[in-house]
Amino acid sequence: MASPKELSAFLKDVEKRAYKRALYHVRNNESALDIVQDSMMRLAESYGDRPANELPMLFQRILSNATLDWFRRQKVQNAHFASFGNFESDTDEGDFDILESLSTAETAVAFENPETQSMRVETLQMIEAELVQLPDRQREAFLLRYWEDMDVAETAVAMGCSQGSVKTHCSRAIHRLLKTLSAKGIRL
Repeated sequence: MASPKELSAFLKDVEKRAYKRALYHVRNNESALDIVQDSMMRLAESYGDRPANELPMLFQRILSNATLDWFRRQKVQNAHFASFGNFESDTDEGDFDILESLSTAETAVAFENPETQSMRVETLQMIEAELVQLPDRQREAFLLRYWEDMDVAETAVAMGCSQGSVKTHCSRAIHRLLKTLSAKGIRL
């Protein structure tokens, strides 16, 4: 069984990556935060008594299901309340990425060349923009494999598909990213 300390450490370790993953899917800061918070609460409430080694897989599955639930709710809301979209403000700040600014602040070298730092930020923004353009299943497989560092079997379980499908989705995502980023002059 996971101790409260182990559960807390796991949630602290996974929160930024989970937020980024949810943000790639829903493309809305507040919704991504809500999804991650709900997923963390569900894990703690329903599976807090599980062994610590089971928590990553359980959390990934809960996060995937919470994201799917969000899309279902949006579909229903949009079907019933489509005209309410006219009242949204045009001043949404969708360009600011708090995780990017935090990770840059945490890992910044004290005397880094500003030009180098600026180029790195631009490159990361282009990579993120291309990740958002990937089809949902390719993006999910790519993020689970390379962002969450899961192996093929774990990714297959988290996505609810075969290992062959995971390999196909990852391969297609990598090829597409390489092609589009190479065209923009980014060498990976």
